[in-house]
Order: sequence, then C-alpha cells, then structure tokens
Amino acid sequence: MSDTLFPRLRNIGVIAHIDAGKTTLSERMLFYTQKIHRMGEVHDGAATMDYMPEEQERGITIMSACTTCQWHEYSINLIDTPGHVDFTIEVQRALRVLDGAVGVFCAVGGVEPQSETVWRQSEEFGVPKIAFINKMDRTGANFEAVLSSMNLRLSTNAVAVSIPLGQGGDFRAILDLVHEEKLTFSTEDQGQTVFRTPFTAEEADLAEPWRETLLEKLAETDDIFMEAYLEGHFNTDDINAALRRATLSRQITPVLCGSALRNMGVQPVLDAVCEWLPSPADVAPPLAHDADGREFAVKADSKDPTAALIFKVLIENGRKLAFLRLYAGHIHEGDSLRNTARNTDDRLGRLYRLHADRREQITEARAGDIVAAVGLRSAHTGETYADRTRPLTFESIDSYAPVLTLVLEPRNADEGKILDEALTRYTEEDPTLRVELDEETGTRTVSGMGELHLDVLQERMRREYGISPRAGNPQVVLRETVRKQAEAEAEFDRELGKEHHQGYVSLQVAPLPRGTGNCVTIGEFLPSDPAQARKLLPQFFLDAALEGVRDALQCGELTGFPLEDVAVTLTGVQRQEGVTTVPGCRMAAGQALRKAVASASPVALEPVMRVEITVPEDFLGPAISLFTTRNGKVDNMEERNGFKSLRGTAPLRKLFGFSTALRSSTQGRAGLVMTFDRFDLP
Repeated sequence: MSDTLFPRLRNIGVIAHIDAGKTTLSERMLFYTQKIHRMGEVHDGAATMDYMPEEQERGITIMSACTTCQWHEYSINLIDTPGHVDFTIEVQRALRVLDGAVGVFCAVGGVEPQSETVWRQSEEFGVPKIAFINKMDRTGANFEAVLSSMNLRLSTNAVAVSIPLGQGGDFRAILDLVHEEKLTFSTEDQGQTVFRTPFTAEEADLAEPWRETLLEKLAETDDIFMEAYLEGHFNTDDINAALRRATLSRQITPVLCGSALRNMGVQPVLDAVCEWLPSPADVAPPLAHDADGREFAVKADSKDPTAALIFKVLIENGRKLAFLRLYAGHIHEGDSLRNTARNTDDRLGRLYRLHADRREQITEARAGDIVAAVGLRSAHTGETYADRTRPLTFESIDSYAPVLTLVLEPRNADEGKILDEALTRYTEEDPTLRVELDEETGTRTVSGMGELHLDVLQERMRREYGISPRAGNPQVVLRETVRKQAEAEAEFDRELGKEHHQGYVSLQVAPLPRGTGNCVTIGEFLPSDPAQARKLLPQFFLDAALEGVRDALQCGELTGFPLEDVAVTLTGVQRQEGVTTVPGCRMAAGQALRKAVASASPVALEPVMRVEITVPEDFLGPAISLFTTRNGKVDNMEERNGFKSLRGTAPLRKLFGFSTALRSSTQGRAGLVMTFDRFDLP
C-alpha cells in the first residue's frame, strides 16, 4: 500500500453498549463487502467476529476482533469491540489505534451507561464518529428520542442524515436526507440489493424539516458551506464535503438508522465510513518522545523511519502474536526493531493481515496499517517498536485498576504448574488482570474487573488447559487513604548483606479530595541555589527517597492495599558524608511514610458502582426497595419508552447476587447495568 492510497484507507471500530447490535452490524458489513459469504448470527453463536467459545455461548463480545475488508475502492480495517464494562480495556486499546468509529445505539434502549463510557473514551482520544441507531424494527423504537438523548447525555451535536420510514413493526424503509432518496432493501438476497427511488410528495414532506435541520447545522459549523447555503447554490457533493469536514473536526456526528438484523441500512453505514470518516492522513499526527525526551509528531509516511504501537498481545501455542498499528515507515519479515520501553531488539518473523481468528500472511506493511506480527518476543501492550535510527516512544495505553479478587487453589502440584502457566499467559494478554502468589498457602489471588471477567477466566482455564482449581468467594479490592495530616521521621541504620546502609527522611502526609490520586512533592528544605543543593544532597539520594515513598504507597498499613488520594511532602533528607547510601534513603522513606500514615487516621476505601435499573412501572417499587437494602442511593429517575430508568450508586460488596435477586423480584423484566465509579468510604 503506497502513501497515495491513504485517502482510501479507513481504520475504524464499532463501539456501543452491550446488546446494541455491534457484532450483528459488523457481520453484515463483512457480508456486503464479500469478506464472508454467509452471515452468522450472534444468537446462534455463529458470528464471525465472536470466535471464542465463551463469546459464542454467552452471545456477547469479550475480546476485540480485527478484520480487513474492501468496500468499492476503499480498504477498511475494522475492529469489533466488547460492550460489557468488564472488558473496557479492549475498547480502550482499540480506540487508541483507530482513526474513526461507528457508535451503535439501540432504538429502544437509547443511550445506555456503557454507551456513555465508550463515547467518553473515544472523545478523550479525539476520534471522529458517525452513529447508527439500530433495531428500528423493534417495538418501542423511537428514533427522535434516541437522537435527543445523544445530544443531551453525550454532549454531542448529533444530526440525522437519514430517518426511518415507520418505526417498530411499521419500519419499512430509510429516507436518505443527503440524496433525497428512499432506500429499500431486497429480502430475496439478504438485503444485498438496495433500491433507491426519489421521494414521493408524502415522503418529501416528512423529510423536509429533518433535511432543513441538517443543512442549517452544516451552515452553522462550516463557513464554506454557509456561503453556498445562503446563496442557495449547493448540491449533494457540497453537502457530502461539508459533512466530511464537520465530522473530521468533531463538530457534528452524522446519525444513520436501520435494522442490522433485518439487513436494512448497513450499506449506507459503509458509504458513510468511506465518505465522512478520516484516513490516516486526515488525523493529527500522534506525539512521541525521542531518546532525549523531546516531543515529536509522527507523520503517516512510509518513507520515514518505522514507528509502531503494540496495542494487544495474544499467546498462541507458546508463541507471542503482537497486534500493532504502524504509524510511520514500513516493515518486512526479518526486520530488526527496537522495543524502546525495554531497550531490546527483536526480529520480525511473519506478518499477518487479520480476519478474526484467521489470518492472511503478508510480506510487508506500511504506515497506516493494522497488522499482527510474530517474533516480537519482548512485546507488551502499550509499548513502542521503532527503527534504531529514530528510537521514538509513544505514550503507553492506560490500564484499569481491578475491583474484584478471587482466590484460586490448585488441587495438586501438577495442576499448580499448569495454573501458573495459564495465569502467566492471561495476564500478559490482559493488562487488567493481576495475580499474586501466596508462597505459604500455595493459593493464587486473581484480581479482575468484575464477576463476568473472572467467570470467563475460569471458563477459559477449563476449556484451554483442562484445569478447575478450587475458587473462593469473590472479594472486593480495597484502597486505603488518610483522614488527617500527620508527620513522621525515620532513620534506617543497619547492615544488609555485607554492607552497611544509612538514611534519614522526614515527611508529611495529608488527605486529598476523592479521585485526585496521589501527589508526592519535595518541600522547601534544600537551598534555592541548585549548585549548593546538589553539594548538600546529591540528586540520587533525593530520587531514592522519592522511590521509597512511591513503593510504600503501594501497601497500606490498615488493609495492605495501595494508598490513594494522599499528598506526601518530603520535609527532610539528611546526609552523613561517607555513611548515607541510596538503599538507606529508600528504606528510611518507606519507614517514615508508614509511621505518618499510621498517625493520620487511615481508613479503607471500597469500590462504588454506578447502577442503572430499567424496569416497567409496575415493578418500580420492588426494584427500589431491593436496591436500597443493598445500601444503594438513588440519584435520579426518568421515563424511557414506557419504562422507568433508575440511576444511582451502591458499594460493590453489597451487589453480589443482586442481578439474580432483581430478576426474581421483577419476574425477569428488569434490566441492570453496573459500572465502576470510584473508591470511597463505606
């Protein structure tokens, strides 16, 4: 692929709340682009992009899947992402390397909690988006309500570019506001044939206010189009060009509609991806740092030195498969690349273009490509591989703190070895998993993002490794903080091994507002003159004290869990010539922090979840009663398509088994979504 083809390359993802129809839409997109020749259905466990047995059995997406397809003259790298909050890291990794996204919304459910989460994530990465309101054929579908909800809850300028002709059981066609055509889809060839006919007078009357709104919004956001609009001289090409500019600048989110399950409205989404979403050359160059720490904009040019970001790692048959986005340069089999995070060189083995769990071997990849590589043995998620002549480093991919732990105990020594092998693999593939080994009891403590996350982990161990270690009851992951200010000092003076180490550190701790994080600073105990300061206290002693503080923050005195929302100020680091050592300063700092925390009224924090319950009005009373008995606090309530939507917060430890109890008390008619909100006081 040459750089001249950039305008015809799209790297996009499909993002949404669980059960909005992401995978069904992706399946149709692959079918209409002739990547697959038979559509698989999610409810049958036969969707191409849901290839894991756990996905097929549960009917949900667990692991993001990549594929490449062709639509007319365009090449599309497509990533289907999970909708369940427990697998948010998969969405985060995908959004980091995508240029554009398709947000999918249910025409009945509208903007749901995870919709807000993934939309917010995409905004953080500056990803331009189009939206598809799916399931227009379902009873209770309300296109206008979903559009209004998008503008209100997502703070986006959502503008319809197509509207449904009929809703629910009456949904029969789509009115294209840009081309002023009615679109119908053949039922004889699974929607492959699209019939375009001019509006009738009745359809034109229905579409006119929507089209006028579209044109007005474009004129408000695009100066070029405004001039043509005011003069009354514009055509379809002008509208498309203005939509592209407004979408790329994220001033407008074009909204389409349809029913992916009924094969209606998918081809217009493909057209919109190609016409309005960006190519690698249309997005701002990502920033990286060179070996000297200087910031560098990496342009999408295959002639420049190579720069690639690893966004996912899989272990297959003992071999590491690294998924990478190539931002600059080009790579071939056998090339040697530098892992700039670890300062190691790895040689590329085979390169693959992906199609879910299958792959096509290729000989080279160029800037803009998303491919998989074998041979990058030191690769981990978020690390950069670059040409040794220009060792750049991209910002790493953020991970998430786990909120739930599970103790696993192998049944015998042999199973223990297999368990460790499995956990080593899974933690390398999934940055949100944490594993700790208790040498005395032989148990392994596994921490994850939720009950489903840990359930899937155990299922994979049974299926892939044939082991079923004994599992304890899930326990919440805690954090610790302080409630008041305190000071402490400590001197470390003893022999370690055959060497004598000494250090003295004094410091102060104080609470910070919830959600602030930790802040470690140096007080005004050194002379203002840098030369004099270095003479009195070399930098490496100061660095050692800071390192000791940060290490000690990882283990609180009260719970053993990390400290959070604590301000630590170093108030003194004393040096005795020829006696003070780097390890001594580090150990003294850790001791001083532990003393200060013990005097600062430490308290445990536990995970608090955002909860949304959707329930028929007849069952609202029992749902609220059950929620409040779990220490739930109701924040607000709203009407949504004949249902009541209750939103609030509750401690995670009180929500074990809540979904089962809620279904029982509402005859199975309540919907429940829980997402992590914060660590807070019980």
